[in-house]
Amino acid sequence: MNTPLRITAFTAGLAAAFGLALGVGHATGSDPAPKPASHAGRDGAAPADGHGDHTGEHAGHDTGGGPAAEHLPGGLQISERGYTLSVDSPFVTAGSPTDLKFRILGADGKPVTAYQQQHEKELHLIVAPRDLSTFQHLHPTLAADGTWSAPTAVPAAGEYRVFADFTPAGAAEGLTLGADLHAAGDLRPAPLPETGRTVTVDGYTVTLGGDLTPGRSNHLTLSVGKDGAPVTDLQPYLGAYGHLVALRAGDLAYLHVHPDTTTPGPEIGFTTTAPSGGSYRLFLDFEHQDTVHTAAFTVTADGTAAPATGDQH
Repeated sequence: MNTPLRITAFTAGLAAAFGLALGVGHATGSDPAPKPASHAGRDGAAPADGHGDHTGEHAGHDTGGGPAAEHLPGGLQISERGYTLSVDSPFVTAGSPTDLKFRILGADGKPVTAYQQQHEKELHLIVAPRDLSTFQHLHPTLAADGTWSAPTAVPAAGEYRVFADFTPAGAAEGLTLGADLHAAGDLRPAPLPETGRTVTVDGYTVTLGGDLTPGRSNHLTLSVGKDGAPVTDLQPYLGAYGHLVALRAGDLAYLHVHPDTTTPGPEIGFTTTAPSGGSYRLFLDFEHQDTVHTAAFTVTADGTAAPATGDQH
């Protein structure tokens, strides 16, 4: 693309998601507790090729009664392909701990109770505000009656989007559903955080390489360093050496990302496609010394959309 990837001011609304898979840490407001050393996949073995098949875009699928939606990013709908995300209460109080409960309902209106594992979990839950200033990647627990629950707390008043990324048992592919969450309190909207190609989080430096060209398959690299030296002993997190989530500013479409790195650093590679020009927030989760860290970037995809090439879902 003609202009470099950059962190820009953001004034958009969080309203949807689009299936990108990989990330979470401290400075961006993700899971606050360090991950224990016994986390699955932490034996140092290289993750299997093909990790990152979280589904976020479902072009051509029936979206619940209407004609098939072409090239529609994931997370933009509360219902899709006969499944519905039902949040028990969409109202929370900013700064107060809450047990977020929800269900995935099938076409018969009954809660789904059986799921396939994706990235070592049966369901991934993302919570982000409309201004994309924070990011939480949660792993809720499933009760026998099909109720999911996840302890969390939103840091500030405002409008949030909840994304459930999952694959029902027996389904050929997964999907990402999105729903709104409202946090009472003194609302203070903020612009999109600005960063350059290098950000610092918890003493680590993470450098972003590559550009986003709308409508084309793009390769992005994120290099991790600490104390002036490259980090070459990253630990697997959710089955890969990095987990990346991308949300489009304005509607929070959830971008589908494919990891293509099988070595423990310092460079982590991903392949993804931006469906349009505009600003995107990238959240990279990586694990080192038994702790998950999150580096966040604001990226601009400029130019006119071109015919898609490469792998796109």
